Amino acid sequence: MELKLLFLSTLLGVLCYSSAQPEGNECIKANAESCGDCIQVGAKCGWCTDTKFLKQGEPTSARCDDMESLRKRGCVAAKIENPRGSQKTLRNKPVTNRKKGGEKLKPEDITQIQPQKLSLSLRSGEPQTIDLKFKRAEDYPIDLYYLMDLSYSMKDDLENVKNLGTSLMLEMSKITSDFRIGFGSFVEKTVMPYISTTPAKLLNPCTGDQNCTSPFSYKNVLKLTSNGQRFNTLVGQQQISGNLDSPEGGFDAIMQVAVCGEHIGWRNVTRLLVFSTDAGFHFAGDGKLGGIVLPNDGKCHLENDMYTMSHHYDYPSIAHLVQKLSDNNIQTIFAVTEEFQPVYKELKNLIPKSAVGTLSANSSNVINLIIDAYNVSISAFITVYFSINITALGCPKQGKTETLKIRPLGFTEEVEIRLSFICDCECQKEGIVRKDLCHNGNGTFECGACRCNKGRIGRECECRKDEVSSEDLDRNCRKDNGTDLCSNNGECVCGKCECKKRDNPEEYYSGKYCECDNFNCDRSNNKLCGGHGRCECRVCICDANYTGSACDCSLDTSTCLASNNQICNGRGLCECGTCRCTDPKFQGPTCEICPTCPGVCTEHKACVQCRAFGTGEKKDTCEQDCNYFTLVKVKDRDKLPQPVQAFPLMHCKERDANDCWFYYTYAVNNYTEVHVVETLGKFRKKKIDIRYYTL
Repeated sequence: MELKLLFLSTLLGVLCYSSAQPEGNECIKANAESCGDCIQVGAKCGWCTDTKFLKQGEPTSARCDDMESLRKRGCVAAKIENPRGSQKTLRNKPVTNRKKGGEKLKPEDITQIQPQKLSLSLRSGEPQTIDLKFKRAEDYPIDLYYLMDLSYSMKDDLENVKNLGTSLMLEMSKITSDFRIGFGSFVEKTVMPYISTTPAKLLNPCTGDQNCTSPFSYKNVLKLTSNGQRFNTLVGQQQISGNLDSPEGGFDAIMQVAVCGEHIGWRNVTRLLVFSTDAGFHFAGDGKLGGIVLPNDGKCHLENDMYTMSHHYDYPSIAHLVQKLSDNNIQTIFAVTEEFQPVYKELKNLIPKSAVGTLSANSSNVINLIIDAYNVSISAFITVYFSINITALGCPKQGKTETLKIRPLGFTEEVEIRLSFICDCECQKEGIVRKDLCHNGNGTFECGACRCNKGRIGRECECRKDEVSSEDLDRNCRKDNGTDLCSNNGECVCGKCECKKRDNPEEYYSGKYCECDNFNCDRSNNKLCGGHGRCECRVCICDANYTGSACDCSLDTSTCLASNNQICNGRGLCECGTCRCTDPKFQGPTCEICPTCPGVCTEHKACVQCRAFGTGEKKDTCEQDCNYFTLVKVKDRDKLPQPVQAFPLMHCKERDANDCWFYYTYAVNNYTEVHVVETLGKFRKKKIDIRYYTL
């Protein structure tokens, strides 16, 4: 199901997703001077009305920020202006449920789309979703206008179309009990070089064929009627004509069929236009060949059912045709010969809801082609649901309301949506003149700030724009009677510092003398305040559980808990979430590893034996149980590492089940490492030589 959206304001966008936002904080970047300006920036922006919210030196625009930032900066929810959009259904008539042969209804009494009318209140950048239901009514009336190329090459086709009326009536009766059919024909513009203008050729452009009539541009032969026999009669009276070049003037004819509703007899129902030809088409610009330069005006020019301005206006452009067919809800079926299928399929891609069918050499299959293109089946009557997002991209001048109309292509029913825009805050309506706050009434106090009258400036509207700063006023802008005005970070206005803005809208100066900022704090991991705090007046204010000048020291001790639930095993201090072992014998992340303590060699003997020699009591579970250290083999005992103060280790000598010795060292630094002599040593019993001496 396709939907046509008629936009009556360039401020509106219909979105299928969410748009990309500008880099940085768009609320701050806008430098909004009023609450209304702020809420128009985007749906995330709010305005703090708290009179005590701003710090010394902060501009009025600092009241505008995203909601989360406003709360972090201390503005309570009750003091934040953040209006939201809304919607209301104004007309919601249910879709018509009826079967063919049931109660006869007028087209205007049939409802196929629901709801029919809504009102939306839109906030800039905030999508509003509307849900629509569409169900094509069974037995819905159909108007079909058959527009035929009557150039000479279509002579055989005309014979087959002469009996089309009653046959098509019979077939369409299977679809609807209310069907009307009309007929029109076209050839070409009646000027050179499209036709021959010699007197003889104007009378009969077809050599040797006495049934050939004078060339014409477009003729409305039969207004839409339910009388199929009349269709046959009038079409049977038609004569073929001729022209010189191959492309035809069908676009002129389509334009007249679309815009001459009273002449054609279009009703407010399903409208089908069958365009039948075996040739290509002229379009905008081709009229220059005949000296015609005026663009097609898209208006009806039928007199006595003949198009009278083909010599005056150029052919319409494709875009112009698309607009007029769409405006008048006309679905086009191009019934063309196989030779021109590629051309008309490209045209179909440009004209919404159109179709292309292959016309047989003599048009004998035209009825089946129309039925197939219309594509009516039981499944066509199911209910379809749509969700449409509508987003305002800004506010129109003076809060002007707009109307948006949505309708299914090819249908006359539409959904009307009245749009109003939230351009101001509620607090602006309560603005009052207060002499005590806005310098003797030189501004209106609204939304927590003074909105100055024209020509006045300052936070309290205390100065005129044309006032020249004096030394007395400048003195108030020098910190500690120094020489720098506003710490070189602002401008002295009316004796008060107005801090300058940074290129990065999220960075700003503040303070009475603009001596503070929120970007010159210590950093950790290249993040301001380590990413765990905020910068206020060049000092990091850390989040909970963090401390340090750069908020890079965690107060969380859970990472220091040893297996016995003691902080650092009772043998160290937890500093910034990491253990600093105070007992030099103990190491590791929780001070639980003691490589020089008695029993270390025995504790790790089985794993070293299975890893190094593939023997021992853990040889079958070695891979699972003994992967906690790095093994390094050396050739002899002299190659084993020696202990140093910064890297203590334990020398081990153990005996296996075969009475062989193996030697290794066990050490822990950033990881556990074992060096082992790769060959085993035989265990030798020491022999004692006992000799007896006789005294």
